[in-house]
Amino acid sequence: MRDYVITVNSTVDLPIEWLEERNVKVIPLKYTIDNQTYTDMEGLSAKEFFAKLREGKMAETSQVNPEEARSYLEPFLKKGKDILHLGFSSALSGTLNSMRIAGEELSEQYPEAKIIIVDTLCACLGEGLLLHHVLKQKAAGKTIEEAAQWAEENKLHICHNVTVDDLNHLQRGGRVSKATAVLGTLVQIKPMIHMDDSGSLQVIGKERGRKKSLNKIVEMARQQIKGWEDKNDLLMITHGDCLEDAEYVAELVRKTLGIENILINNIGTVIGSHTGPGVVALFLMGEKR
Repeated sequence: MRDYVITVNSTVDLPIEWLEERNVKVIPLKYTIDNQTYTDMEGLSAKEFFAKLREGKMAETSQVNPEEARSYLEPFLKKGKDILHLGFSSALSGTLNSMRIAGEELSEQYPEAKIIIVDTLCACLGEGLLLHHVLKQKAAGKTIEEAAQWAEENKLHICHNVTVDDLNHLQRGGRVSKATAVLGTLVQIKPMIHMDDSGSLQVIGKERGRKKSLNKIVEMARQQIKGWEDKNDLLMITHGDCLEDAEYVAELVRKTLGIENILINNIGTVIGSHTGPGVVALFLMGEKR
């Protein structure tokens, strides 16, 4: 059996050191701010990036194109390895389609190789949590087909519970109307968001005040995790340069769910371009998103 590597997009938003320790190859997206283009995970620090957003600067993101995807994947094939790619939700970016095009072209050039592209229908540390579990499958000796099948069967069990602090970034992305953003900001309305089964972000409720919104994402998790407690050896929390809020959620998770193993990391610059500073999200495995 040929060895295989697992690749992801930079939207996985995990620490670079975490990925390097596990030999996971990252295929990055890019973003432009202040008329300068950066590579996700390699450009501005989180503090530098969110400081610009707080100043009112706008960031635009760009997807991976098929040529870039090929350039990242082909070196593994030349080394005789197969590839399992866990891709950024196709509902949020055309990157997944570029990965598939590159995979199809490379399959013709390397017919002996296996290249499997999985549309995770996840984003941010939702992708990261799915990756964590697929890596466990690989470590347990599962074949590339078995690991890919596990990802397909379980990706819709990756729950994304999100709240944002600033409605204006959602408005710019077309998630809420301008009137809703203005009014909501005035009365401190905080939207509750989740990733639906199509891999799209949906506003599913609202809370008045920051603390209530943070409490709500943990309450959502408490409902989702019922019957799935033994599958959650690790939970993940992301934040948009608001570590204290993320740590508050983590402590509430420990008290409410009894789970101690929690990874906290800043949201990446590409996804942070759309959520803005102040986003907090909790990711876990559950029966239903």
